[in-house]
Amino acid sequence: MHPSRRTVLGAGALVGPALLTSTGAVGSGAAVAAAPDSRRTAATRPFPTSPFTLGIASGDPAPDGFVIWTRLALEPLADDGLGGVPSRRYDVVWELAEAESFRRVARRGTVSAGPETAHAVHVELTGLRPGREYWFRFRVGRHVSGVGRGVTAPAPGSLPASMTVAFASCSNYPAGFFTAYRHLADERPDLVLHLGDYQYEGPANAANLRPHAGPETTTLAGYRQRLAQYKTDPDLQAAHAAAPWLVVWDDHEVDNNYAAEVSEKPAEQRQFVDRRVAAYRAYYENMPLRRTSVPSGPGMQLFRRISWGQLATFHMLDTRQYRSDQANGDGFKPRGGGYDDPARSLPGHFQEDWLLDGFADSTARWDVLGQQVFFGGRQNAEAAVPTVSMDAWDGYPASRQRITQGWVDAGVRNPVVLTGDVHAHWGSDLFLDYADPTTPVGSEFVTTSITSGGDGYDDPDGAHPWADDNPNLTFWTNLRGYVSTTITPQAMTVDYRCLPRVTTPGAEVFTRRSYVVEDRVRGMQQTADAPLVTTAARRALPSDEQVVADTIREETGY
Repeated sequence: MHPSRRTVLGAGALVGPALLTSTGAVGSGAAVAAAPDSRRTAATRPFPTSPFTLGIASGDPAPDGFVIWTRLALEPLADDGLGGVPSRRYDVVWELAEAESFRRVARRGTVSAGPETAHAVHVELTGLRPGREYWFRFRVGRHVSGVGRGVTAPAPGSLPASMTVAFASCSNYPAGFFTAYRHLADERPDLVLHLGDYQYEGPANAANLRPHAGPETTTLAGYRQRLAQYKTDPDLQAAHAAAPWLVVWDDHEVDNNYAAEVSEKPAEQRQFVDRRVAAYRAYYENMPLRRTSVPSGPGMQLFRRISWGQLATFHMLDTRQYRSDQANGDGFKPRGGGYDDPARSLPGHFQEDWLLDGFADSTARWDVLGQQVFFGGRQNAEAAVPTVSMDAWDGYPASRQRITQGWVDAGVRNPVVLTGDVHAHWGSDLFLDYADPTTPVGSEFVTTSITSGGDGYDDPDGAHPWADDNPNLTFWTNLRGYVSTTITPQAMTVDYRCLPRVTTPGAEVFTRRSYVVEDRVRGMQQTADAPLVTTAARRALPSDEQVVADTIREETGY
């Protein structure tokens, strides 16, 4: 399915009027048709306990500011998704300081939060100095939130000496504890990229380590409740408070393996668009996004571009909302079903054009694609008939070729792809022709999950069974964690951060392997290696056949 240009442009339209604070910062702009009680905070009883149970966050930094977010909730798991907050409007005071101690408040404003957005608050701060740390917090009555750290992007045209970026994906609440988020928070990066599957849609199951609340998410109330449950996690709250986030979704924010307006389950197709409307609305309400991303009907503008001076440009892609339906079914399948039809696109043709225009206009030292599904080539040649993932870029080779050729033709200085989704750390060099992988044209670093897949396992060689048939694949481990990077004008260093387990809280983090990509040098170079398992432990690892089965299962389901 290919949306029209009108559909894509309409996804960024405001649903209702923005709410302006006295300082000109912009608050939530998602007014809806409901007519809630219009009485202000003064007409209601004070909150008996703190309403800041879901934490605070910042996001989408610019040279002059960033978004700050919170959402009021007294009973986060309330079945109606409204967090136990009365159906009235509340004045929420936000404060900004230049020191974490808040000895002096540099700015203060007030924004209104109402039931039409489940009492979510988005404030777009402007007029700040570039390349600076700031701290923020919120107040309602006598209750004060925790303190969050925001960072403004450097001034346009400047070339910073360095920046630190962490990226993560796939935090399945029932599968384990979010300890990886806590370690990510301790690193206090300049920027966090969350590359999808922030939450999972599955129903409650009492047998799980940490059961979901409520049934499978299909309604606005359900998505609000589910996102609230995730946001009660203290480790996730710490990661949000530590640095600004750039968020993009994958499939589980709505439903597994959906494609545009096509459900994974044909029996649910008639209701799917309504489900997507509910999911997108709840996603916006719970993320530190700008008003340009306020949903309009079944659409939401999420792909966007963030510059970090002349050092890096981050092209954040949406590979779900506009994609052509998967060819030959979901999962790992033989090539066929018109999968290579040039008319098919993974990001949608309009978004492809947007990305290619960005390559052509870029003057950055590093161009970074933040996106969801495996970009490089990976075939399972051990099958009787070789298979590839129809949900990843292998299932849309003409689309991948246009984008890869686009950055080559544009002379992009240092193209790097950052990826989530697959519940394992991978490293892959990128080629124009994966049948002739001789000259790389870029590199892809794939983060494992925060918890999805459970504790996982490691191999001392860091090699997947598919590596022999895919020479572009340089690294793999099935442990959980995230990826930390440092970007300088001269190089990008990458550390694959891992936890030995996620089914018990508080595990230590370690760097499993490190790579560097040097300026103007295509391909990743290994700089460090630290396997978790001993030689004796390796004998207890799954067989190659089981590793392949685990890989396919994790990529096609939960």
